[in-house]
Amino acid sequence: MIKNIWNKIKSIKHFEILLAIFVGLVVCAVYFFCLSPSKSDTKKELSTEEYSSAMEYADKLENKLCNVLEQIDGVEDVDVVITLESGFTYEYATDNETKTTVSGDVTTTINTETIILVSNQPIVIKEIYPNIKGVVVVAKGAKNFSIKMNIITAVETVLEINRENITVLS
Repeated sequence: MIKNIWNKIKSIKHFEILLAIFVGLVVCAVYFFCLSPSKSDTKKELSTEEYSSAMEYADKLENKLCNVLEQIDGVEDVDVVITLESGFTYEYATDNETKTTVSGDVTTTINTETIILVSNQPIVIKEIYPNIKGVVVVAKGAKNFSIKMNIITAVETVLEINRENITVLS
């Protein structure tokens, strides 16, 4: 009986194309309904972390860097201090207005830029994180040159800063 049904299905014109389309639809359905991240997960991935101060930002970076460095073979008891050049800076939405007046042969142009407020709060277009000025790492095992170089490379990679701004001590 199953063999008869299979033979009838195989006799349908373009059976392979229809089968491929069906399999593709099933794969898409499984992906979108079962495997895709939930909306809340997607929002978390898309939004950047918010920090109340540059110091909180530096503390978070120090903790993350300590966790990374402690995973290097031969590195123990890590302490990290990160120095920032400044605090956060912001770019705000503005309304630009240009007024031109002509009085005889003299043309005067006045440009006015006003920050747009919503509920007495400026609209932030861009938040610029502070640049890292320098990093000091104190760790057991850093006396070994190879381990010290691994620490420097890790800090350089994680924080995207130059080696000259990294000091490693034991």
